[in-house]
Amino acid sequence: MTLPRPTLPFPELREPVRDLCARFDTQYWLDAERAGYPEAFVDALTQAGWLAALIPEEYGGAGLGLTEASVILEEINRSGANSGACHAQMYIMGTLLRHGSDEQKTHFLPRIASGELRLQSFGVTEPTTGSDTTRLKTTAVRRGATYVINGQKVWTSRLQHSDLLLLLARTTPLADVRKKTEGLSTFLVDLSTIDRSRMTVRPIQNMVGHETNEVFFDDLEIPASSLVGQEGQGFRYVLDGMNAERILIAAECVGDGYWFTERSSRYAGERVVFGRPIGQNQGVQFPIARAYVNVRAADLMRYEAAALFDAGQPCGAEANMAKLLAADASWEAANACLQTHGGFGFAAEYDVERKFRETRLYQVAPISTNLILSFVGEKVLGMPRSY
Repeated sequence: MTLPRPTLPFPELREPVRDLCARFDTQYWLDAERAGYPEAFVDALTQAGWLAALIPEEYGGAGLGLTEASVILEEINRSGANSGACHAQMYIMGTLLRHGSDEQKTHFLPRIASGELRLQSFGVTEPTTGSDTTRLKTTAVRRGATYVINGQKVWTSRLQHSDLLLLLARTTPLADVRKKTEGLSTFLVDLSTIDRSRMTVRPIQNMVGHETNEVFFDDLEIPASSLVGQEGQGFRYVLDGMNAERILIAAECVGDGYWFTERSSRYAGERVVFGRPIGQNQGVQFPIARAYVNVRAADLMRYEAAALFDAGQPCGAEANMAKLLAADASWEAANACLQTHGGFGFAAEYDVERKFRETRLYQVAPISTNLILSFVGEKVLGMPRSY
């Protein structure tokens, strides 16, 4: 039994994305997780133009807004696929689009849009600083026509499947700046042109089967033309992309939430125990229903945040709240789905356990639930800073 979907906006986007995703079944995703990366799936999305949704038409993209991009990622996750393999290109590209030079945009954006280049990797987090980005220790020192990079990054995902790396590094020592947010710079590193002996990549095995790495830079030289925007303003550039990231991740969680509630509702109607469908029992039915209600509510918050972003309005509070609500809703739906399936929920062939692991990530990344609550408490409600 296939459950009817509520009438949702942008059917012209949803239907073709859904059709593409239908070509990649449960077995494909099980195999891709073992292989480490869903190469064929990402290629298909790229060739169909979906990953170039936010790139302006003049550079070969679709020129869509963040609302439409969020719908694309929602449908990917709602199909049972995993946008985490490729979603970063959408929000990383914003730094290049908003702050890159005309030469950088003309050189890179058409090649990203066509799929000739992938921009899938973002080097920000470090093992000793975590979310305290202003204290990162990776440095970029200008020497003539180059910058020399030294330091370490962690949770740098998809690096083996990316041609470009957006890197945040300190160009002015922390002790020499007026504000701790100054002195950080962003670089677009062309991985095909660097001396790879100066960059060590160590994959991190992890619960969600996500391809991610720790990366070490040892006197790595990159051209000075790799600098995006003005030197010392990189923290601001990264921040203005975070709202987009929050909203897109919220959309993925909404897609996961719908997948879990659809899957658990169907199973509850078909699974017969003691002579009756288990969904006839309120103890099974009510958690699924409540999870669905919460997914729908989070969905609305996603649209509000995306509409503000597309209108160029401040949306920090809405983006953060959308991410929190959607991550919580998808996790609630995941637990209800696993519980509904009982022991079969742990069997890989049902695919619940994979999605369960994947959606759990968003309680932590790209920002933890507690940090969002701190933001709302301080920035929205005016309470003292809690950290």
